[in-house]
Amino acid sequence: MAKDAFYFLTPLGALVVLCFWAGFFWVAIALLVLSGFVAFFFRDPERSIPEDPRAIVSPADGKVVRLDQVGEDTILSIFLSLLNVHINRAPLEGTIIKQDYRPGKFLVAYDDRASVENEHLTITIAGQQKLTFSLIAGMLARRIRVWTKEGAHVHKGDKIGLIRFGSRVDVVLPPECEVVVRRGDRVYGGSSIIAYWKKSS
Repeated sequence: MAKDAFYFLTPLGALVVLCFWAGFFWVAIALLVLSGFVAFFFRDPERSIPEDPRAIVSPADGKVVRLDQVGEDTILSIFLSLLNVHINRAPLEGTIIKQDYRPGKFLVAYDDRASVENEHLTITIAGQQKLTFSLIAGMLARRIRVWTKEGAHVHKGDKIGLIRFGSRVDVVLPPECEVVVRRGDRVYGGSSIIAYWKKSS
C-alpha cells in the first residue's frame, strides 16, 4: 500500500472507533467501507519489470484512450479509472532532467482536452535516450504527488509518484520508437511494454 493512504486511513480509523464508541453503528460501518475503498485505491502490487534495454514500459495502469501522430511524435494517453492502481512508474532508466508543473482545469480525464487544459506535471527523463511524459489531474484527481526530484536517477519501473482518485498519463514517443500497443489496450505500470527503441542501423 502506498504511504499516502495513511493520510486518509488514520483519521478514518479514528472516526470508526469514535462512532462505534458513541453508538453510531451504521455510520461506523459506512466509514469502515470507505476505509476499505481507500486501502484498495492506494494498493501497490509488485510488478515484473522487463529487462530488455530497448523496452519502454507503461508509466501507469489503465486503458489506452489516445494514440495519435502529432508531427513526428506519437502521443499515447492512458486513462486511469478509480479501480486502477494509481502508482506511476518510470518508463525508462535515466536522470530526471526536468519536472514542469502547470496549474489548470479539472476536466474529466477521459477528455482529450485534459492533456492541454488540466493541471499537470510533465517529467523528462534522459538516459541513453530521452522521453517526456505527463501526469494529468482529472475531475476527481485534485492532487499530483511525485516522490522524485530533478537530478534524481531512476531505473525503469521505479515508482515516481501517484495521482489521487482518477487521472490520465500522456507519453510523448519520439520517431525513434516503435509503438506496440493499440487504442483500447489495457496496460500495467512498470510491466506492460508500450514501445521499443528502434535498433540503430
